[in-house]
Amino acid sequence: MSTIRKKLIAGNWKMNKTAADGAALAQEILAQVGRETAVDVVLCPPFTALESVGRALEGQAVKLGAQNMNPQKSGAYTGEISAEMLRTLYVSHVILGHSERRTYFGDTDAFVNQKVLAALANQLKPILCVGETLAEREGGRTLEVVRTQTQAALAGVTAEQITTVIIAYEPVWAIGTGKVASTAQAQEVHAYTRSLLHDLYGAALAQKVRLLYGGSMKPSNAPELLAQPDIDGGLIGGAALEAKSFVELVKAALVAG
Repeated sequence: MSTIRKKLIAGNWKMNKTAADGAALAQEILAQVGRETAVDVVLCPPFTALESVGRALEGQAVKLGAQNMNPQKSGAYTGEISAEMLRTLYVSHVILGHSERRTYFGDTDAFVNQKVLAALANQLKPILCVGETLAEREGGRTLEVVRTQTQAALAGVTAEQITTVIIAYEPVWAIGTGKVASTAQAQEVHAYTRSLLHDLYGAALAQKVRLLYGGSMKPSNAPELLAQPDIDGGLIGGAALEAKSFVELVKAALVAG
């Protein structure tokens, strides 16, 4: 069934790269996959590099994403960025509910839901992150956590909107630790997530939503992961900070098509 879903590789640069560094990395990536349209490619630099990276991406197939946003339109929210501000920089995607936001900055399921609704209202495509901690996995609660986070984040998201949402499964214990969920573990959670979407939105729409794997995907494990029926791409951390490894992941997605 995956043929109806175009693969997507998104690079989450986290708190790395100045405006100049970011533009240089974007140029390196563009030199190799800038015209590629068979796979969707999204670069998500920090806020301070959005403008410079956006300028580099102008006229190319690669899209620009942000790493977070505030659900409010404007106002007394020191240090925050609104959907409208992102739109003026030609941002098309936004990562929401990343485990680091949940862990370090207290983003709750309800707050993530507000962000998802605000992103959709502003024509931004949310890359919604869900996933369990090591303690939760060892306690046998993986699917329960994924269900709770997914259902809460999608509250109020309509059938018309759901195909705009991208869901990234990130086992928190496999981020930056070098641990990777086995391909079978990853596919199990992706299949379960799709079954949740089936229950919420019906079979046809559930088959259209793209599910990304966000737990230390790298060139060595990408082909196997991307060959799974319910894994439609990757949300890439470390391997996105270097053009060579990121381009290899895009090429792996092309082959998996």
